[in-house]
Amino acid sequence: MNKPLISKSFVANTVTSMNIFCGFMSIVYASQNNFRYAAIFIITAAIFDTLDGIVARLLDTTSRFGVELDSLSDVVSFGAAPSFLIFKAYAFQFGPWGILLSSALLIFGALRLARFNVMTEEIKIKGDFTGLPIPLAAITIALLIFSYYQDGKIIEPFSSLVIPLIIILSLLMVSHIRYSALPKLKDRKIKEKVFLFGLLLIALVLTIITNGQILFFIFVAIILFGILRHLFYIVTSKTNSN
Repeated sequence: MNKPLISKSFVANTVTSMNIFCGFMSIVYASQNNFRYAAIFIITAAIFDTLDGIVARLLDTTSRFGVELDSLSDVVSFGAAPSFLIFKAYAFQFGPWGILLSSALLIFGALRLARFNVMTEEIKIKGDFTGLPIPLAAITIALLIFSYYQDGKIIEPFSSLVIPLIIILSLLMVSHIRYSALPKLKDRKIKEKVFLFGLLLIALVLTIITNGQILFFIFVAIILFGILRHLFYIVTSKTNSN
């Protein structure tokens, strides 16, 4: 039997490679002070990051090599790219302290990915995430720049949020707070599917109405929800133990 000209793993790894390419393009545009395009390429990288997992599952090509390549891609697109973007767009004004602050997204993101790889025993099964996923942190930074960088600076009051946002996102990535994985439609009931599609439709309409600015608040809400849920579990567990 003749082997196919293009292997299944090649297709999946090509999608992952597009993730890396988008991360590199984000760095290129940020170096040219084109921060809007730099943010767009980070968001595009996140789309490819989602697609590569879908393609791998559809083609049944999930492998340890793919997992490692995916993590290396994430370090570039969701670690180095947003760190460089926020430095060029905002933190450069603080000199060496700005470099240190910006690098936190890269360093803590790399630590989070390393922990994820060590903890992932069964590569074909992904449940909830321990710690904030690095793409979620990167997209939040990208959306902040995309929506609120105007006239050569991040507008108020959002500029006042940059430093605490970087610190919070960095610490959340190495925390033990759990964040839910994307829901799989095939595992959900009809009512749940309708509800999910309804939420997505509402989010799409609001995105169009607000020119995309609502997306930043949606991602912030997702991050805050994980924190609040974690605190709720702590309080309820202590109450039950008493």
